[in-house]
Amino acid sequence: MPDVMSSSRLVGVGVGPGDPELVTVKGVNALRAADVVVVPVMDTGERGRAEATVLHYVPEDKVVRVVFALNERSDRGRREAAWDAAGAKVAALLRGHGSVAFATIGDPNVYSTFTYLAQTIAELVPDVVVETVPGITAMQDLAARSGAVLTEGTEPLTLVPVTAGTGVLKDALSGPGTVVAYKFGRLAGEVVEALRETGRVEDAVWGSALGLAEESIRPAAELDDSPLPYLSTLIAPPRRDGGRGGKL
Repeated sequence: MPDVMSSSRLVGVGVGPGDPELVTVKGVNALRAADVVVVPVMDTGERGRAEATVLHYVPEDKVVRVVFALNERSDRGRREAAWDAAGAKVAALLRGHGSVAFATIGDPNVYSTFTYLAQTIAELVPDVVVETVPGITAMQDLAARSGAVLTEGTEPLTLVPVTAGTGVLKDALSGPGTVVAYKFGRLAGEVVEALRETGRVEDAVWGSALGLAEESIRPAAELDDSPLPYLSTLIAPPRRDGGRGGKL
């Protein structure tokens, strides 16, 4: 049992997009230093990317699987109930252990499950200390694997989740700089149409399951209306006609 006079620590650890070699040294140290490591799972129970990555670095008996409503977007009541149940379970772990790590794919501060968990825990365990360890994001990994350059000179970088539809994506593609899209697998056809409408399709690249056996990386121009994996990533660079340093 932890010293009741000391605060419990909840550490959100970014474990990257799937390749276990892309977990930072600090991330590995945080996972190993924690008393328990929580990994989020869907109610279907299959092993997710975060859990698979964590098991490369810590023993299975140190890992606690907690069900989250990761794929629930239509039923707010069901989602809130799932969050409350997950938060209560992690709060109980914090009361029994000095340090709990929560592993999340990508980075814990970029569209992460950890954000909502931390908000819930702060209400249930008021003296908890919340920390995060940054992780490699899918857009960084896709850029490295495909050769796509995310930004040059004064170019802006816009990251858009397509879970709410392609309207925001179209607006971003009509603007300057590189546009990155996340979570658009079910709307792949609309995304490709948006790329074509805005003249961005030729240089855009798509990827999924980065660093895993089923990895797929393709030019966006090759995509059609077929559904893609939910965790798909798109990089759409701007036209760069000014030669080397043209965007400085």
